[in-house]
Amino acid sequence: MIRNIYISIVLCLGALGLTGLCVVGGCALEPEKVKSEADEDVYGIVDKKWDEKFGIRTNYRISDTEASANALRVEKAVPKSGTLNIAEAVALATAHNRPYQTEKEAIYLKALDLRLIRHSYEPNLFALGSIDAIRDGEDGAIGGEAAFGFQQLLATGGMISTQVALGWIDILSGDVRSGMTSILTAAVRVPLLRGSGRAIALEQLTQAERDTLYQIRIFNRFRKTFVVDVISQYYRLLELYNIMENAEANYRVLGTFYERMAPLNEAGKLPRHELQQAHQDRLLALDLYVQARNEYEKALDLFKITLGLPTATAMALDTAELTALVAHGVPTVNFNEEDAISTALRTRLDLANVADMVIDTERKVTVAEDGLRAQLDLIGVARPNFSDQMHFGAGSGQLRDAEDRYMLSAKLDLPLDRMAEKTAYRKALIALIQQRRAHEEATDQVVLAVRQAYRKLKEARERYLVQSHATTLAQQRVDNTFLLLQYSSAQNRRASVRDVLDAQKDLFRAQNDATDALVDYNIALLEFYRDAGVLQVKPDGMWQTVAAAE
Repeated sequence: MIRNIYISIVLCLGALGLTGLCVVGGCALEPEKVKSEADEDVYGIVDKKWDEKFGIRTNYRISDTEASANALRVEKAVPKSGTLNIAEAVALATAHNRPYQTEKEAIYLKALDLRLIRHSYEPNLFALGSIDAIRDGEDGAIGGEAAFGFQQLLATGGMISTQVALGWIDILSGDVRSGMTSILTAAVRVPLLRGSGRAIALEQLTQAERDTLYQIRIFNRFRKTFVVDVISQYYRLLELYNIMENAEANYRVLGTFYERMAPLNEAGKLPRHELQQAHQDRLLALDLYVQARNEYEKALDLFKITLGLPTATAMALDTAELTALVAHGVPTVNFNEEDAISTALRTRLDLANVADMVIDTERKVTVAEDGLRAQLDLIGVARPNFSDQMHFGAGSGQLRDAEDRYMLSAKLDLPLDRMAEKTAYRKALIALIQQRRAHEEATDQVVLAVRQAYRKLKEARERYLVQSHATTLAQQRVDNTFLLLQYSSAQNRRASVRDVLDAQKDLFRAQNDATDALVDYNIALLEFYRDAGVLQVKPDGMWQTVAAAE
């Protein structure tokens, strides 16, 4: 008796030790392997759903996974020269901008959700076990149970499960029977009315598939908008830098003018109040330069945050980019408004999402309508008996002879109380109306955006032509008034200091306005291509039009 107790305790402790070793050690999932498998599955999903019309498949992996072979690798630093051109700025931004990383993670998470739902329609394996010490009156025993099998949702709406259960009991005292048993159980549930059919049963999977596609479209639309925003911000910085340079040049010109006028005042050829006007305008020009420098430096720090760089990073813009814009001028765009609208309605990814969501809400109506039907499920259970097989009885620690068991049943739920389902159906109908209205509004918004972008582009072009001419005239006026003032005498005043100061002020304003119009044109051109849906982002983050890509 004592020997049996000792052996059972040893077996129990051994089983507990093996269980602890399994949990702590070998049976634990390896985190790195789990992460690697998730990455492989997720990026496989994204690759299959990515349409080349969305853009080139690159730069969409999240930051803690290995980059793809064709991904652009960008260090989080400016070049050694300290000067950053547009291409380098866009590459830095797409590699390190924080909202950009969040958008990439949104795709990953959406595909991860799809992976989980797909897994529900695959065999889901399980393995369970327990060890028990039993004392019931005079009877005492130590036993254990283990079960393993799988369960799986069916595309038709049902579910199938299979389980093999193992049981072991060792008697310490009493007259119950010792031994081991194994039981095979298989069950299947098939809906015949409500919840039956692939369209209804696979709705959650269908929606998850489409949600992943939507997120890929959202990301590609975001990429286009993001690149336009980064380049626009770069252009605005160039404009502020140019304004700062113009302000400095204006201050120096007025300083030189004041120095030249001072001897004329001493010689009695120039009234003192006019010299004071020149000095006052010189001080105002210095103030404008200080303000322009501060605006540029503040905007540059904000741009560093856009690039994902620390604000203390030393960097400068490549002024050759502005020189290239001036040299390129403002050519006429080979697009008319009607063609641009037609193209946008066909290619805009955000509009495609809204249109497809109408189809989603139509499916939701069908699913809600199915919920109003009666529910009739057919359930089958099989547990065949093999030779010398036993199972645990109702009493604690008791084994009985196993018998064959087969069951086929039908479970009926009549639609007597379907208030929740009726409410869901009515909401689904209203949601469909709302989604159709949202699609109409989105279409109108796309047309409006293209029309406004086209008008803005034309306006910026005409404005630049006007301001360029105004700058030329302003420069000529400065030169002429200064010459007239130089050759004027006290008796014959053909020009005054005020005339020269006003001409210089108008030149400064015209130079800034011309730069502003040029930057406005190039930004408007990017926004027009973006809103018309013809802008594509290249692997390095730069852009090209669809026509150029083709």
